[in-house]
Parts: sequence; C-alpha cells; structure tokens
Amino acid sequence: QAQIIDDLLDVSRIVGGKLSLDVGRVDLVDLVSVTLDSFEVAATAKQLRIKRVLEPAAAAVLGDAGRLSQIIANLVGNAIKFTPRGGSVTVVLRRLESDVELVVSDTGEGIAADLLPLVFDMFRQGDAGMNRRSRGLGIGLAIARKLTELHGGRISAESPGVGLGASFRVRIPTLAVIAGDAPET
Repeated sequence: QAQIIDDLLDVSRIVGGKLSLDVGRVDLVDLVSVTLDSFEVAATAKQLRIKRVLEPAAAAVLGDAGRLSQIIANLVGNAIKFTPRGGSVTVVLRRLESDVELVVSDTGEGIAADLLPLVFDMFRQGDAGMNRRSRGLGIGLAIARKLTELHGGRISAESPGVGLGASFRVRIPTLAVIAGDAPET
C-alpha cells in the first residue's frame, strides 16, 4: 500500500510539473547491483533465476540515484511479477555509444502486439478486468517513462508476443567529462 501511495504522489507531481530531481554523479553498475540485491527474496520465492550482465565500463550518468533506482526497481519488479515460477530475468547494463543502456528481459507472460504501444500509458494494464492476477494501478511504467525522460533518456518495450517474454530498454546519456576525470593535456 505504501508503494501505491508513493506512486500516486509521483503521478500528482508529474501531472503538476513539480517532480524534481536531486542530480549528481551516479555509478549505475553499483546502483543496479544494489537494486537487484533487494529483489533476491522475491526471485527466490518464485524460483526465478536472475542473470546479471553488468559491464564494469558502463560510464557514470548525471542523475538522481533514487529516481534511477525507482526505474530499475519498477522494471525488475514487473519482470518478477509477470514471470512464472522457474523462469528467468536477465538484466544487462552496458555502454552503448554516448549512452548507458539497461535492458531487463524476462521469460514471462509477454505483451500482446496491440498492447505494446500502450504499455507506458497511465493506468493501462493488459489484464484490466475484475479477475486480474496482478496488483497495482498500471502507473509504474508511466512513471518510469517520465523519470527516464527527465534524465534525458528514452525507454522502450519489446515482446515477441503473449507467452514469449518481454524486454524493456532504458538509455540514459553518460557524463561527458566528470570533474577530476578530464584527460591531461
């Protein structure tokens, strides 16, 4: 319930244009590791395998560590929620041109082709009927999109279809030159 309240407050801030970032240098390798560690119990309970592919050379980004963690947690939490017992979730973090890319893939329920363009819409859920299996309001991905955009990045979703898993891709620009890391001339 606390998470739902926090999400609703974030939606209110987003709609009102009052969501602000506490910006600083963020090491995404460490942030992704810590965030993934927080999901170990949930993954173990469902007998899910979480595979980490965290490229040590993934550059730092300028961003809000708490909000970036919120994006990661939303994607990993959804992957765990929608992946059946015994499945797997893969989290890849790598440097890609002038961005850092985070990809969260699962072997879960997948997303129907007609719903794929709508997954980041507020209050949109694939199983919106009274017999829904998942809890939540359908706002997590909308918040993740807005937070990604506030960091100058972009987020996308891919799925080969229902029952075939899904992948979410987040790209955030790297820091060009961090004070103290400038090459000597």
